Amino acid sequence: MEVLLNNIWMALSTPNQDLVNASAFPFLILENYLGLLLFASILDIKKLSSKQKILYVLLSSCEGILTMKFLPPPYNTFVNFIFVTILIYKLFNLGWLKSFFATILPPIIFGLLGLLISSPYLNLLHITAEDLVSIPIYKMTYNIIMYILVVLVILIIKICNLNINFLEDINTKNKGIIFANLVLGFLTLIIQSFITFYYIDILPTVITFLSFIILLLYFCISLYSLTSLMKLTQTTRKLQSAEEYNHSLRILHDNVRGFKHDFDNIVTTIGGYIRTNDMKGLENYYVQLEDDCQRVNNLYILNPELINNDGIYNLLTKKYHEADSKDIKVNITFLLDLSKLNMKIYPFARILGILLDNAIEASNECDEKIINITFRNDTNNNRQLILVENTYADKNVDTEKIFEKGVSGKENHTGLGLWEVRKIVKKNKNANLFTSKNNKFFSQQLELY
Repeated sequence: MEVLLNNIWMALSTPNQDLVNASAFPFLILENYLGLLLFASILDIKKLSSKQKILYVLLSSCEGILTMKFLPPPYNTFVNFIFVTILIYKLFNLGWLKSFFATILPPIIFGLLGLLISSPYLNLLHITAEDLVSIPIYKMTYNIIMYILVVLVILIIKICNLNINFLEDINTKNKGIIFANLVLGFLTLIIQSFITFYYIDILPTVITFLSFIILLLYFCISLYSLTSLMKLTQTTRKLQSAEEYNHSLRILHDNVRGFKHDFDNIVTTIGGYIRTNDMKGLENYYVQLEDDCQRVNNLYILNPELINNDGIYNLLTKKYHEADSKDIKVNITFLLDLSKLNMKIYPFARILGILLDNAIEASNECDEKIINITFRNDTNNNRQLILVENTYADKNVDTEKIFEKGVSGKENHTGLGLWEVRKIVKKNKNANLFTSKNNKFFSQQLELY
C-alpha cells in the first residue's frame, strides 16, 4: 500500500505531461460548466433546461479538446471562440450580441483571476511557469483555486444582482460600439495573458498585480459606459413616448371639448328621432356617434402606462395616427402586460410593424376602411394572442403564397415583409402565426406560448 501511495505521489509531484493531458478533459468540463453559470448569471438567463446545460458543456468541452490537440495557438483559441458563439446562439436562442458577450465573458473573468493569482502562487510554492503546466499536483491545485474564486464571483453576481439584460434592445450603432469594445478588451486580455505567462518568472509580483488592477478598471469602466449608454437610450425612448402621448392627449382633449360643445345638439337630435319614432334614423345616427366615441376610446387606450413598453407604444401610436390620417377606423383592445411578453421585443416589434403596415395599405384600398387590433392573454391555452384584422379588396388573395419571397400584391413593393415575418416566427419555437380570411376581414393571429 505504501508503495502504491508513493507511486501515486511521484506521478503527481514530478513532470508528467500524460497525466496533465488526461486530467484536461474533466477540468475543461468543470470550467465550461462554471462559464455557463457565469454568463447565465450576468445576462440574467433563467430558463435553461438540464438538456441545454448538458449539451453545452459536453459539446464545448469536446470541441475544446479537439482544437487544443489538432490546432496550434492562437488558431485553436479563435476556432473555439467562433464555435462557442454559434453554439450559444443556436442552443439558447440568444441574439448574436448576447451570444458573443456570453462567449467572451468567461475567458475574461478566468483571465483576470489568472493574472491575480498566478504570480503569488508561483512565488509561494517556489516553482516556475514550466513546473505549473507540467507537474500535475501544481496544475490541479491551481485549477481548484481558480474555480473556487469563480464560484465566489458567481455568488457575488447573484447576491448583488449584477446582471445585464438589455443587450438586444438597442440600435445597430450601439451594438457596433459594444462589439468593438468587447473585441478590443478580449484581445488586450489575451496579449496580456501571453506576456504574463512567458515572463512571469522575471516579472515582479507587484507588476502582475498592477496589470490585473488596470485590466479590471478597464472592464469596470467599460461596463459603466455601457450602462450609461443604455440609460441614455432608454431616456430618449421615454421622451419620444412622452411626445407621442402629449400628441394623443391634445387630440383627446379636442375631441372631448367637441363632444361637450355639441352635447346639447346630440341630445336634441336623439330626442327628435325618438319623438317621431324613427328607429331606423336613430340607429344610423347612433352608429355614427359610436364611431366618434370609439375614436376617443382608442386615444384613451394609447397610454404608455397601459402599453408598458416604450418601443411598442411609439409604434402603435405612430401607426394609429397614420391610419387615422387616411380615414381608417382603428379599434384597439389592449389587455396584455408587455413586460411578460413571451418574445423578445425587437423581433416582436418587427412582426407587429409589418402586420400593421400591411393592414393599413390593404384597408386603405376599401370603401369600408377598418382595422381591429387586439392584444390579450388566453389563459386556458397558456398563450398570448395578438390579432390584426383588416378589410381588404382582393378576395382572391392566397394566404400561403403571400409569405413567399418576392411575392406582393402591391406595386413597387419587394414582397419581403411577410417573408421576413415567417422567418422570425420560425426562429422562435414558442410562436405561431395563423392567417385567415372571410368575406369582410383578412386576419393575422400571432400566438406566443
